[in-house]
Amino acid sequence: MSGHYEHSGPRVYGIVAEYDDPDNLVQAAKSAYKEGYRQLDAYSPFAIHGLAECIGFNKTAVPFLTLVMGLTGAATGFLLQTFGMAYHYTYEVGGRPYFSWPAFIPITFECMVLFGAFTCGLSMLALNGLPMPYHPIFNAKNFERATSDRFFLCIESADPRFDEHKTKSFLERLVPKPLQVSEVIEEA
Repeated sequence: MSGHYEHSGPRVYGIVAEYDDPDNLVQAAKSAYKEGYRQLDAYSPFAIHGLAECIGFNKTAVPFLTLVMGLTGAATGFLLQTFGMAYHYTYEVGGRPYFSWPAFIPITFECMVLFGAFTCGLSMLALNGLPMPYHPIFNAKNFERATSDRFFLCIESADPRFDEHKTKSFLERLVPKPLQVSEVIEEA
């Protein structure tokens, strides 16, 4: 049996810096982005205004998908009613015309809201990769505090500028200084 066997031990997912103040996290994110890192993520127990823009997250497809599917829902509701009342099952009520569009508006609106709401929720989950029962960042030291009182900035090893020692050194030199900088090991 010939061949080459590669040992697949633990792999570094990234380097993470821990902060105890949200403003410090925003400053660190700005510095890392300015330095040229693009594969980075920030973790916080609550939403921080402007943090997404600091790490280069500017656009999402959710509003566009919601608009398209909302309009699709409105058109579907209106056309189904039009087909049903004016062509399929014509029924004269009090001399009104078969195509009485003002009566179709409530259902048209409800179909728009229904399609838009489901698209918004499902596309948000799909584009965020949820549900995600496991992520390598869960292995970071003290990461369980990300849901209560700590703030984390992770530069991932997938980043083109990532070098384990240089990236760790960069994070340690940041001002304001992080509480600690550690490796995140991806379990095989």
